[in-house]
Amino acid sequence: MHIAVILKQVPDLVEEVEVDSQGTDIDRDSVKWKLNEFDDHALEQAVLLKESSGAEVTAVALAADGVDQLLYAAVARGVDRAIRVTTASARTDAPAAAAALAGVLADMGVDLVLTGVQAVDDLHGQLAPILATRLGWPHVSVVSRVSLEGTEAEVTQEYSGGRMATLEVDLPAVLGVQAAPRPPRYVPISRLRQVMASAELGSAAAAAAAPALGSTVTRLAAPPQGQGAQMLEGRPEAVAEQIVALLRERGLVEA
Repeated sequence: MHIAVILKQVPDLVEEVEVDSQGTDIDRDSVKWKLNEFDDHALEQAVLLKESSGAEVTAVALAADGVDQLLYAAVARGVDRAIRVTTASARTDAPAAAAALAGVLADMGVDLVLTGVQAVDDLHGQLAPILATRLGWPHVSVVSRVSLEGTEAEVTQEYSGGRMATLEVDLPAVLGVQAAPRPPRYVPISRLRQVMASAELGSAAAAAAAPALGSTVTRLAAPPQGQGAQMLEGRPEAVAEQIVALLRERGLVEA
């Protein structure tokens, strides 16, 4: 059994994100990058399947600045090998990524592809279904648990309202992982440095050109700022009276 897990770098939203001078993208030079949260869970699920079934796991990511450390961290967490995929296009949206990855994954002969259900920098959730379509494989997204049995995968899929369903999927297949059964494991910096000194990353070139599909951002702007909060001061009784007066002024309570 050969499992591929797709990893993507996204901006660290803990820090302030600024719009670039053209107004069509974020200022990518001013942000820090990290592994997409949902891909983090897909990676953990892949390693759990390796531990339970003996499957071989390969981490795959599109080439970009800083992606090598992301792939080394995946090796430190238990994947067998890691591959960076180079493309002729700078586009990284779901249609372009699926076009670049599909041929590489087919050549690798993988039985199962895991990816995050969506990326926090677009929230489209399109990579898994588009990739499955290109490969001609079945697809399930919003997956929270995976187990393997022969040529089938049993997956738990979450629906709105907390409802859960258990599905049997014929392999090969593509799964969009929302959460692994356990939190993603931590890699000590000493282990990461050891892997970076000893492991070698593989590389592959995408055969397919990026398709003329997907959306184009024509304008990007920060949310407009309001006037701020009105701070109420004084003793609790005085503040309560001010609150009541404000509610009456706005017609939210009867006089």
